[in-house]
Amino acid sequence: MTAQHVSATPSTRPTKIAIVGAGSVGASVAYAAMLRGSAQTIALYDLAAEKAEAEALDIAHGSQFGSGATVIGGGDITCVAGADVVVITAGARQKPGQSRLDLAGINVKILRSLMPQLLEQAPEAMFMLVTNPCDVLTVAAQQITGLDSSRVFSSGTVLDSSRLKFLISKKIGVNPRSVHARIIGEHGDSEFAVWSNANIGGIPLREWRGADGTLAFTEADLDAVRDEVANSAYAIIQGKGATNLAIGVSAARICEAIINDEKAVLTVSTVLDDYRGVSGVAMSVPSVVGRGGVERVLNIPLDERETLLFRASAGQLSAIQEELGLELE
Repeated sequence: MTAQHVSATPSTRPTKIAIVGAGSVGASVAYAAMLRGSAQTIALYDLAAEKAEAEALDIAHGSQFGSGATVIGGGDITCVAGADVVVITAGARQKPGQSRLDLAGINVKILRSLMPQLLEQAPEAMFMLVTNPCDVLTVAAQQITGLDSSRVFSSGTVLDSSRLKFLISKKIGVNPRSVHARIIGEHGDSEFAVWSNANIGGIPLREWRGADGTLAFTEADLDAVRDEVANSAYAIIQGKGATNLAIGVSAARICEAIINDEKAVLTVSTVLDDYRGVSGVAMSVPSVVGRGGVERVLNIPLDERETLLFRASAGQLSAIQEELGLELE
């Protein structure tokens, strides 16, 4: 089923985002992309054709109040054809109390069937994994497709970093866009904040003082903020069954960086090659994202504690990959 609203401008290259999986996350990515005008065409594909058609139609009915993008959806994989970015949200849903890594086995099996079909339909696309555990699945998807790591990546800790900025801004009363801080490592339990170079308006976060002159954050406060970020998804899943809205916006934002060749620095997750001694696992670090996908991985400064946390996070991911037979040669 197709609902058309505006044709591509003749003088510009047509742009398209394909979203695989019409569940709560996939529909949220499509909805956010439509509202933000992330691409001229948004395609929503799912084996449950009726669900995909209904979600696409629901979004399309409101597109005149958003970007006016063309929205299509259904159970025919050809709707993915020619996409600039393919966003993969299909997979088993994370249950309350379930670790992201517990989901790995079943979702790797899904990718083994899915990735070759997607690559056939969109041979030039960038492939972004949103399905959890996204780091492990990024390794699997790269192995299955044989594509360069620049073209197969996950949304990583882009949302986690947004959560971090939100919590910091709430604590000190500034706009989150003025907070420069990030979460790196696994998108999951072993992720951590890089406090050593976090700042607000050039002032190191650890030196930020309130109106009364006292330091805004003790080390205990910083640990509590990190823990709240890491546990945010579990709290939301407990309350409403899934996290979908914020990840929808985050995924749309990453797509825009690719389609518009923004060279934006985002904490996406790619398979690393001797990054601070870590290879063969996908982890989130600040990276330059543009038309070529993940075009450059930035080697940011870490203090001694952060370096240890990074290697520990890599070790956890490496262990689960070995159990799944995803060791890179």
